[in-house]
Amino acid sequence: MSTTMANISAAQVKELRDKTGAPMMDCKQALTEAKGDMEQAVVVLRKKGVSVAAKKAARETSEGSVASYIHAGGKIGVLVEVNCESDFVARTDDFKELVHDIAMHIAASDPKYVRKEDVTPADFAREKEIFLAQAIASGKPANIAEKMVNGKMEKFYEEVCLLEQPFIKDQTMSISQIIAAKIGKLGENIAVRRFARFKVGDVGETIAVTKPTEPKAE
Repeated sequence: MSTTMANISAAQVKELRDKTGAPMMDCKQALTEAKGDMEQAVVVLRKKGVSVAAKKAARETSEGSVASYIHAGGKIGVLVEVNCESDFVARTDDFKELVHDIAMHIAASDPKYVRKEDVTPADFAREKEIFLAQAIASGKPANIAEKMVNGKMEKFYEEVCLLEQPFIKDQTMSISQIIAAKIGKLGENIAVRRFARFKVGDVGETIAVTKPTEPKAE
């Protein structure tokens, strides 16, 4: 029997909404597309969120909020600015929850950059040189060594770039996917502008800033 919206129960829709935070109708459509398979429906919603996020990525984000998070008995502190398109969205519970979650994640995971594009040429070159030397030392041919380096660089980005890191509350999703899901739900572009992380006893601090992307010519 084919799965239609009529075959999807309210309990299934509620379960998927609780899992993803997506609107009710989107949850029902995703469950229909996934033929009632809950995990597949989650994947459908994630893909939809990423697609919506990509379409809205060029839209200006001039509103938003700054949030702080103090962790480990006052030993770690984070300030983060997350932008959106309107003050209305900035004041919603969904947006506030997202900003809080990102600040908490930064406190726990200690990223050094917001995104891949922010990694400095010096840091990129240093890491690539180290990985290439390791691959060659292991006796791998040059072409294989290069592929190994590419894989290790992706792992490096995952370790140091906020948007690439697995979300601490759900390791199956990256921070960029968490943001994409909120973009799909709230209907506005959302971007992490900058953050600062301080830890008692550390020399210096982590400060990461993303400059606005230049709009592409039509």
